[in-house]
Amino acid sequence: MAETQLLQVLEDRIEIEDLLTRYCSAIDAKDFDRLATVFTRDAVIDYTRSGGIKGEFPAVKKWLAKALAPFSMTQHVVSNIELAVQDERARCVCSFFNPMGLPKDDGSLHMFFCGGYYRDALLRTGDGWRICERVIDQIYMYGSLPGGR
Repeated sequence: MAETQLLQVLEDRIEIEDLLTRYCSAIDAKDFDRLATVFTRDAVIDYTRSGGIKGEFPAVKKWLAKALAPFSMTQHVVSNIELAVQDERARCVCSFFNPMGLPKDDGSLHMFFCGGYYRDALLRTGDGWRICERVIDQIYMYGSLPGGR
């Protein structure tokens, strides 16, 4: 691999890994407007395997704000990133681990954990890499939501 090709591969990987981290940071900070730096405007996001919705970015952004409002803490962590870049498009699969806490009456947290894979299609834009399609493939949940939520 030529040096310029290697540099491009490394640059793409770093930018996409930063994009995945930015998603996690935005969700955990409940900074849903920041997700516009993660997804294309017409991105299709599918949370149905984790009990959520499937739709285009604006509708999913609104749903996320409502669905995550009761949680006093969330922590999204991504790892094991498999990435294939082909010109202006990329495919990425990464593992996620997500502990979440709901406040209880006594001030403690009701905790549960879920994990699985984010399966993404990405597009290189004038503003950098963006996710244009995301499927959340939740493979486990430990614990449960209290009160039937």
